[in-house]
Amino acid sequence: MNEHQKTPRIQDVAKRAGVSTATVSRVLSNPSIVSERTRKAVEQAVAETGYTVNLTARNLRQQQVGAVLALVPKLANPFFSEILSGISSALRQEGINLLVLDTQAGDGPPDLSAIAPYLTRSHADGVIVLDGSLDAGLFKHHGCPPVVQACEWVEGLDAPRVLADNEGGAALAISHLIELGHRKIAHLSGPSANTLTKSRSKGVEAAMRAEGVDLVARFEGDFKLKSGHDAGVSLLALSDRPTAVFCDNDEMALGLLQALVRGGLRVPQDISIVGFDNIEIAAYALPPLTTIRQKRASIGSRAAEILVGLMKASKFDVQTEIMPTELIERESCAPPPGLEHQD
Repeated sequence: MNEHQKTPRIQDVAKRAGVSTATVSRVLSNPSIVSERTRKAVEQAVAETGYTVNLTARNLRQQQVGAVLALVPKLANPFFSEILSGISSALRQEGINLLVLDTQAGDGPPDLSAIAPYLTRSHADGVIVLDGSLDAGLFKHHGCPPVVQACEWVEGLDAPRVLADNEGGAALAISHLIELGHRKIAHLSGPSANTLTKSRSKGVEAAMRAEGVDLVARFEGDFKLKSGHDAGVSLLALSDRPTAVFCDNDEMALGLLQALVRGGLRVPQDISIVGFDNIEIAAYALPPLTTIRQKRASIGSRAAEILVGLMKASKFDVQTEIMPTELIERESCAPPPGLEHQD
């Protein structure tokens, strides 16, 4: 465009596409509600005219901020990076920015008084909750924007949820160990009050009950590397050690792995380990970690899609969507000692 050309307007797009300006607006803001033929005509007209949406003006007209807030516990945790990437990618297609608030930046529990001021329409048009330890009351005031929960969920909060199949994934891990011949299995869980811990514990119990096997030990961690290491130290002190451990996440599994190897055990020859999450570093552990994969990017993008729908609608039905999990077999599991040479 040279200096004598005018900036293309929505009216120019409408004229070239042969539709109304209202139709152009619908295609640009919510293309799923128009026909494919109309959508393609408008998209072609946009390309030919060089028209771009003035997001600032649109947001002012619609009394929107143009941003969604994600509440993330411990932003340094690598687990959340792929989820946030999925959220950001889906929002970008809608011209919406992603803001992130670390709900547990300190060492203590979430500071609810510091979080509450951000849960207003003046700060965000919608909220995606990734921290299940928050209080449902935070989100129940009149000025709170629409909310969607992802991965974790807050007890008592009636908002849509997009979750991994936590019970099924934990059951997959236990079944894998039992199929290898393990009967002396321990569980390294997350915090007992955590919703993920509760779901994964149900999966562990169901799988072991189905095979008539009981846990020989249970350790409680906090999903962090150090708690996995501490559990490993406790395991090494047992007189009758388990031959396999299922961990509620990969970080604890990696901490456990280090403690056991430093304590003189070989993985998987002496003890097998299974994690949960399939974070990137799990494939580069020594040995590479067998784990349960949850589709974190898909969970994030689906949560964002649902939230955008809520932001455009006046009402919604509370729903829960469960994403499948899968076992990723690597080198941290083997038959228990004494069984590997049997036919």
